[in-house]
Amino acid sequence: MRTTFAITALLVPASAFAQSFDITSQDGVTIEATPIAEFNEPWAMTFLPDGELLVTEKPGNLLLVTQDGTRTEVSGVPEVAYAGQGGLGDVVIGPDFAESRHVYISYAERGEDGLQGAAVARATLSRGDGDPALENLEVIWRQEPKVSGNGHYSHRMAFSPDGEHLFITSGDRQKQTPAQDMESALGKVIRLNVDGSVPDDNPFQDEGELAQSFWSVGHRNLLGIAFDGGGRLWTHEMGPRGGDEINLVEPGRNYGWPVVSYGVNYSGADIPDHPTRPEFEEPEAHWTPVISPAGLVIYSGDLFPDWQGDAIIGGLSARAIVQVDLGEQSDGTLASETRRFPMDARIREVEQGPDGAIWALEDRAGGRLLRIVPAGEG
Repeated sequence: MRTTFAITALLVPASAFAQSFDITSQDGVTIEATPIAEFNEPWAMTFLPDGELLVTEKPGNLLLVTQDGTRTEVSGVPEVAYAGQGGLGDVVIGPDFAESRHVYISYAERGEDGLQGAAVARATLSRGDGDPALENLEVIWRQEPKVSGNGHYSHRMAFSPDGEHLFITSGDRQKQTPAQDMESALGKVIRLNVDGSVPDDNPFQDEGELAQSFWSVGHRNLLGIAFDGGGRLWTHEMGPRGGDEINLVEPGRNYGWPVVSYGVNYSGADIPDHPTRPEFEEPEAHWTPVISPAGLVIYSGDLFPDWQGDAIIGGLSARAIVQVDLGEQSDGTLASETRRFPMDARIREVEQGPDGAIWALEDRAGGRLLRIVPAGEG
């Protein structure tokens, strides 16, 4: 029998309130979720080699969290522009973390005249004899140009499998047309070297200095990015009213926003569908009604052997965890939803733990960190 829990504002370890509960998908697959801790607007997480996690809270807090829910605040986080969708965003560790202790964070920052944009910084995670801290913080990328408003920063990050490049999603900031503008970094996937410098083999070398950092263009609000076991890069993005997408992202390609979409504008104005403009890349799968995808991991663990190679996506408006098969489909596309697990909460982030468990963060104040395993194996 499924148990329902009330969300509270208390920030306490799991031992104070945890009770595992089961969730069953529409096709009868059951998973077991265990609450580990609660947070204030959690946004992202990443695992350290020792099994601890770094968790971001949108108001500007970075927390070191053990797997039993013990939390320690990490100092040295820069000031963030906390408003709307803005604040502290993603966190990933560098490919050479064992030697360098490098941590990368993304966040919204203020500029002049009330304008804002995303930024990515690299710092060293210091443990020492005291509390953890970010030291030697350096901003390595800024979203250009800064614009008005507090939406569609995106700023999710992933490292290439060889550890040589950092990919950053740069949302359209709810301005739409800059996604097709090669003199604007909005609505793009960015590819950098790990130190923030621009590789000389990016695909848009002849489109201007800023465009030299672009990997792909024509995106809206990308809140998930991950590489699969074959080295393919996947992103998902929110559509307008309808038309959420998952895309196989390839260098130099244009994904069509805002010229084409499987959704319509919030005003009700129609947007041409993708097939009407074959010069733009089609999504591999799309959703109407939307799921509002947030967080993405491509599963490779042993706890769910049948899921290996599948995308696991958090759903905000879907209030679910969505599983997507990334194999070739009968219609020639490369993705199709296989099942979803109703979570009774907006799911902001998903990650794979060291032992193959799925970890999920619920959205908003009181959002819980959940560890998810096959039913009966908790």
